Amino acid sequence: MEFGPVAPGAAVGAVLAHSVALPGARLRKGRTVSRADVAALQAAGVTRITVARLGADDLGEDEAAAAIARALVPEPAAAGLRLAPPHTGRVNIHAAGIGLARIDAGRIHAVNAVCELISLATVPPWQRMANGGLVATVKIVPFGLDRGLVARAAAAGEAALALAPVKLATAELIVTRHAAGSQEDRGNGHAALTARLDALGLRLGQVRRVAHDADALAAAIAGAAAELVLVLTASATSDPRDVGPEALRRAGGSVTRVGMPVDPGNLLFYGRRADGRPLIGLPGCARAPALNGADRVLERIAAGFEPGSEEVAAMGVGGLLKEGPGRPEPRER
Repeated sequence: MEFGPVAPGAAVGAVLAHSVALPGARLRKGRTVSRADVAALQAAGVTRITVARLGADDLGEDEAAAAIARALVPEPAAAGLRLAPPHTGRVNIHAAGIGLARIDAGRIHAVNAVCELISLATVPPWQRMANGGLVATVKIVPFGLDRGLVARAAAAGEAALALAPVKLATAELIVTRHAAGSQEDRGNGHAALTARLDALGLRLGQVRRVAHDADALAAAIAGAAAELVLVLTASATSDPRDVGPEALRRAGGSVTRVGMPVDPGNLLFYGRRADGRPLIGLPGCARAPALNGADRVLERIAAGFEPGSEEVAAMGVGGLLKEGPGRPEPRER
């Protein structure tokens, strides 16, 4: 592609790289220079304009961006994504519903490694997306790009993006109580949990309150009918043998993990009930609306991609989250 200043008479058919102000008008960058434009420029005394002229092996910026976007999402409907029309060398890729962003990070890196003039930016892997949320954007920096580079980038990013839809529909909350335990479940805590589930399209059904006792909690777990059970204990889970994990075992279930390297959210546990359906023991910080470790596990489980213990262990990098002002036990006194 040729780029640089030329006389207006030599610019017909080229792309205007910089906007030009004329008396009573303005020629905007990105337009293809016409003979009428040349006449207006010459009448205004403009002797030089900056243009880009595509070569035989170049694709225009919109065509190049669209080609890469189509490779990233070859079947948008099946992937749960929507490609916006190309504009100024950019194609935005949106979620077509509620779900989690499934991103092949290796392929994204490979696309960006092809050429510095190709920019592909995405949200973090597994980020929860609302309907219409922006998952990724493809931008071609110049006004045109060699079609060979575009083809390489398209091949490198083949099917790298998708949306994992939420598969669960119903949840049930079990709250334990004892005399010295937290009583916050009756106030904002319930509202925060409901908002979390609403954002995922999940309906919170029955809320049951039982004694903070392994046998009482086990009976409640065994009797739960919802696809997902959330447990909020009066006293935070501080040991694999504590009331929450022990109750899950007594109910015939299995514990996948106790504790996670995300703060707030360290004191979470999760596993599966006797019939294989998931259960999450929430940390106390889940009573607040701020992002915490429970969100990362809840969202993955809701979409049918339960993280393994090793995946949770890897959440420590980036796991130090902002501490909410209402947190009762801050990191520093």
